[in-house]
Amino acid sequence: MLDRDLRETDARPRYAPAMTTTTARAGSRLLDLLDFGYKQALSCLFAVSIVVGLAITHFVDFGLARYDTMLVWCIIVQIVLLATKIETRDELLVICMFHVLGLALEVFKVAVGSWSYPDAGFLRIGDVPIYSGFMYAAIASYICQAWRRFDLDIDSVPMVPTMITAILFYVNFFTNHWLPDARWPLLIVVAVLMRKTWVRFRVRQTVYRMPLLVSFLLIGFFIWFVENIATILGAWSYPGQEAGWTLVHASKIGSWMVLVIFSFMLVLWFKQRKKSLVD
Repeated sequence: MLDRDLRETDARPRYAPAMTTTTARAGSRLLDLLDFGYKQALSCLFAVSIVVGLAITHFVDFGLARYDTMLVWCIIVQIVLLATKIETRDELLVICMFHVLGLALEVFKVAVGSWSYPDAGFLRIGDVPIYSGFMYAAIASYICQAWRRFDLDIDSVPMVPTMITAILFYVNFFTNHWLPDARWPLLIVVAVLMRKTWVRFRVRQTVYRMPLLVSFLLIGFFIWFVENIATILGAWSYPGQEAGWTLVHASKIGSWMVLVIFSFMLVLWFKQRKKSLVD
C-alpha cells in the first residue's frame, strides 16, 4: 500500500512551458524599450544637466550672480562629459559652434524684445547671459549623441536644397521682424524635400525606422515641454510672463522644430565633411 502511494505521488520535475512567440516578442519589445530609454537618457544628459542647474540655482544662492553660476555649471558639465568620454571631441566642436550661433541669435532676439533674462549676471553680451548659448548647444549635443548611440542611418537627403532651406530658417529668425515670417512656407518646402526620407535607428539588435519629419516634430515638442519648465525656473521670460508664469504658446513647437531641422542639417553636413576628409 505504501509503495503504491509512493508511486502515485511520485514528484516528477515540472518544467515551465516554452515561451510562446507572442510572449517572446513582448519580452524583446520591453527590453528594446528599456534600451531605447537608456540611450535617450544618455543623449539628453547635457540638456538635463542644464535644467538641473536651473532648478538648483533657482532655490540655492551660491553667492555668485545666478546666470554666471549657470555658466560655470555648464562648463564643468562639459568638462566631465568629455573626460568620461560620454561626449567626444568632435561633438564638443559642434557644441561650441552651436553655442556661438545660438548666442548671436539670443543677442538679437533680446534686443528686439522677443524675450528677456530677468535674473542677475555680469558675464553678458548686451542683455544676454553667455550661458544661454549652451541651451542651443544642448540641442546639438542631443543630436550628435543620439546619432552615435542609435547608429542612425538616414535615407539620401537632397543636400543642397535642404541645406539652403535650413540656412534660410536661421536667417528668418532675424528677418521676420521686418519681413513676412517665412517659417511655415519653408517648412512646406522641407516637407516636400524630405517626404520620402526615413531615419533608421538601432535598439539592441533591432533596427526600427520612422519618417525623419516625424522625428523633427517629436523633438520640437519635447523641447517645448522642457521650455515650459525652464521658464518656470526663470531661465528666461517671454512678454506676459513677467507678472506671473503662463504656458508657452504651442506655436513655439513650430519654432523649435525649425531650429531642430537647422541643427540637424548642420550636424549632417559636419559628418559628411568629416567623412570626405577621411576618405
